[in-house]
Amino acid sequence: MFTIPQTPNSCQFPKQTTLKSAKFSSRKKTLLPIISNTKNDADNQKNQSSAGRIKRLVLTQQGRAKLDLKPDREFYAYPRFVTHVDDKFISTLTNLYRERLRPEMEILDLMSSWISHLPKEVKYKKVVGHGLNAQELSKNPRLDYFFVKDLNQDQELAVENGSFDAVLCTVSLQYLQQPEKVFAEVFQILRPGGVFIVSFSNRLFYEKAISAWRDGTAYSRVQLVVQYFQCVEGFTQPEVIRWLYTATTDAGGGNGAKENNSILSTITRWLGLVSGSDPFYAVIAYKNFKPIYE
Repeated sequence: MFTIPQTPNSCQFPKQTTLKSAKFSSRKKTLLPIISNTKNDADNQKNQSSAGRIKRLVLTQQGRAKLDLKPDREFYAYPRFVTHVDDKFISTLTNLYRERLRPEMEILDLMSSWISHLPKEVKYKKVVGHGLNAQELSKNPRLDYFFVKDLNQDQELAVENGSFDAVLCTVSLQYLQQPEKVFAEVFQILRPGGVFIVSFSNRLFYEKAISAWRDGTAYSRVQLVVQYFQCVEGFTQPEVIRWLYTATTDAGGGNGAKENNSILSTITRWLGLVSGSDPFYAVIAYKNFKPIYE
């Protein structure tokens, strides 16, 4: 694991930390019903604090641009029953979920598909999925409900504020053209102390990724996600987790695995130029405060 160095600017940079899917019995899934949202009620607006407010925009108009200008719903019209990252990435992500998520939690899997990578031995109170393809979502064994929505057209999630203990976004953030609004919306639907876990690698549908992500480096993409969190009032200081695998490292660092810490190797891994497997990145923050569990 390599710790990302801090660089001086006006933003606070995150602290660093070290750190499959299984087959489940089929459960009946239905589309999530549209719930009336009270966030726009006049009385609530009067008493609303600054928490959840977008302090500044992170992206320029150019940074939001995509090469493929067709609606995302058209691109995702046909289901893709594949995994978009390799087994080491998935194993690392599942271990992270095992560490950070608790069985009593209600979870929203944002921009999901036919697999959620949650630990097979844990049954959560409720898991709701969101995505762009109903066929994929209906095949996901972990979802109790799901709903289909294009977040590049409308960022408002049709659920009550304070409905979830955790929101997950896996290898999909690079396609959001209004990430600031989506992060603000996630803040609203999280309960106090709720966690937002964003994970990604270096894979993408190039023509559908935004310019700021497509043209960036591994380091700049991590910092971009950090800034998404920082632009919304009320999230805790983002935490960055980074694993870069080579032929001599495994997802857990066990079995006698050793990481090459030479200067050249360190520089190339920091820039995201060399990796024997899909590199793993996660940026994590909590709403208002980070809860402490005994």
